[in-house]
Amino acid sequence: MKHALGKLEVPRLLRALSATAAMAAMATMSACSLIPEYVRPDAPVAQNFVGPAEGNAAHTPVDTGWREFFPDKRLQALIASALENNRDLRTAAQRIQEARAQYNIQSADLLPNFNGTASQSRSRTPGSLTATGGPVVASSYQVGLSLASFELDFFGRVRSLNQAALGQYLATEEARRSVQISLVSEVAKAYLSERAFAEQLALARSTLEGRQTGYNLAKQRFDVGASSALDLRLSETLVLSARVALATLDRQRAQAENALTLLVGKPLEGLPPPLTLDEQNIVTDIPAGLPSDLLERRPDIRAAEQRLLSSNANIGAARAAFFPRISLTAGIGTASNDLSGLFGAGSKSWSFLPQLVLPIFDAGRNSASLDLAEVRKNLAVTDYERTIQVAFREVSDALVARGSLEEQIEAQRLTQVANQDRLNLADLRYKNGVASSLDVLDAQRELFSAQQSLVQARLLRLTNSIDLYRALGGGLKETSTPVGKG
Repeated sequence: MKHALGKLEVPRLLRALSATAAMAAMATMSACSLIPEYVRPDAPVAQNFVGPAEGNAAHTPVDTGWREFFPDKRLQALIASALENNRDLRTAAQRIQEARAQYNIQSADLLPNFNGTASQSRSRTPGSLTATGGPVVASSYQVGLSLASFELDFFGRVRSLNQAALGQYLATEEARRSVQISLVSEVAKAYLSERAFAEQLALARSTLEGRQTGYNLAKQRFDVGASSALDLRLSETLVLSARVALATLDRQRAQAENALTLLVGKPLEGLPPPLTLDEQNIVTDIPAGLPSDLLERRPDIRAAEQRLLSSNANIGAARAAFFPRISLTAGIGTASNDLSGLFGAGSKSWSFLPQLVLPIFDAGRNSASLDLAEVRKNLAVTDYERTIQVAFREVSDALVARGSLEEQIEAQRLTQVANQDRLNLADLRYKNGVASSLDVLDAQRELFSAQQSLVQARLLRLTNSIDLYRALGGGLKETSTPVGKG
């Protein structure tokens, strides 16, 4: 049997396969496309950003690696851990695998599917008897190669669906890049927020110690009759307010650390020592470029455009549904009523079943499907335009803030210096009996408020640089791209 199959059936099977593959290739090459011509929508934003867009950085944000942008070794370790362990990023990566599998499934319809088949059947017909009086039992054996129903894509329906699946796959891949950019910036902002609370907590603790010492002195003066009960109560009020601030900041710092741990994806252990906000040498002078650059820099915009391309391809598939669909089903092999004669002479069998389906009446199903595809494309256009507008606003907001934060920090620093001088003078006047204790206590409150505000201003400047870095598409690369290379 093996010899007969090798000598006689294999060449016939190969010839049949070659003919079918040739027909499929001809159908694919001759297929027309009913997909509308794609024209990228105009960006619905101004030609220039609101705010100063110039900068002196050596690289554009896209080419600047996050290790160069964030020099703090502790922050670098946190970002690296987040890129490895963050669950949202893992989900985005798994979405890519899901979309890739969907695309591969859809792409398989472009080529014919061949299956090897082997079957046996036994049947008994009621009322039929053999010569010996027993029931008639018929057997049948079949072995062969079959072509499943393969659509000849003359009007591009299958190819349109394939392009739609490709657009969804590419959009998912861009979405993962967008998640990574957001993750890098969120880890950095969460880390700096935790550092800001830690610095404010240290200031509150130092302030509480100073106010406690002042209260002890006020109580001693009150006990000997050198001061009034009002002075004692005012000093006590300052101590209690410092305790409230200390408890509040301690809770906020712990919650900020919990948020950072969630982003990183594992406990914060074995990390380099942290730097203060004033020691963070984050790149602040970033060139923004033109709004048109965002179309290539931002993965979320590219993802929205891929979804638009996918919706545009679905229109082609909906249009093709109005035309005839031609499919082929074929098979070749051997068949026999006896297993021993399965590969014998005269056992060859074949079938060829072309089918044409012409839409005549579908109660408006195809028209509604085309309307749905066009509406979804319009929705995709709106989503694409809105994504560009949001990106434009994010960059403009960051640029406007960058122009004023340096002045705010300098003004806040001078305010702190002035309040420190005021406290020193008030304390000196109080010790000399010229001023009351109320002046000293009021100066202490103002100094503490100015110190806390300066920490917040420094945090705002750093987070603004991070927001601009993210808004311009930075955060995908770990190290900067050398000048002149892609």
